[in-house]
Amino acid sequence: MHGLGNDFVIIDAREELFAPTPDQAQRIADRHFGVGCDQLIVLEPPMDAGADVFMRIYNADGGQAEACGNATRCVARLGFEETGKSPAIQTVVGVLPTARLDDGRYSVGMGQAFLEWQDVPLAEEMDTLMLPELVPGLGAPVAVSIGNPHCVFFVEDADSFNFEPIGKQIEHHPLYPNRTNVQFVTPTGPNSIRQRVWERGVGVTVASGSGACAGAVASLRRGLVSGPVSVQLDGGILVIDWDQHSNQITMTGGTTFAFSGILTEELLHG
Repeated sequence: MHGLGNDFVIIDAREELFAPTPDQAQRIADRHFGVGCDQLIVLEPPMDAGADVFMRIYNADGGQAEACGNATRCVARLGFEETGKSPAIQTVVGVLPTARLDDGRYSVGMGQAFLEWQDVPLAEEMDTLMLPELVPGLGAPVAVSIGNPHCVFFVEDADSFNFEPIGKQIEHHPLYPNRTNVQFVTPTGPNSIRQRVWERGVGVTVASGSGACAGAVASLRRGLVSGPVSVQLDGGILVIDWDQHSNQITMTGGTTFAFSGILTEELLHG
């Protein structure tokens, strides 16, 4: 499945255990020697009584991630089509409510925006709204966590900006002890931004749900836009609504089911 081109291999392990090693996750994610995906998603029985399913997220490098908004929408669709009701999806950072809209899109309650330096986390105390100038000439970025860490840069033209080398550099910046996702944002209207994505453990992706939330929150905190914010990613548009009083984020967008299949022992253990 994919959400705006941010693609996933989703494995249903609710009845039969599947706990891939980092090497196995890498093999599945490999676009030449495996299936190919940005993230591997494993569905497990929920550990919280208020949840319908537990969603475990593996990045393409085999490491686990805390959050993935586009994958959450895809799992919401699977749950709705299976049961006729919108599922509550548990992740390592909490239980996320979902809803199916009349137009076929899905909304996900992404939880809080974590704005304090120790919650992102950063390596030392500082104002997350105005980080030091990590890249000379690029200005002060914004730090935020949407259950996973983000560094948001504001650039003059996200479409033409060569963001890949900076994304790779900042992902491993010592300011972020758990590494970070990196977003490059250009405000395009009173309620809209253009955004490019460097995803931790993956690289360039055409969309990121948590990244869109981070870009919208950073833009709202800087007073550059008003909400809800339409986020134009390479793969399409997500709508992010951040209720600053309750500090709750809702993300809305589409999903696509590409194909189903069976993983072979040869791929997993060959």
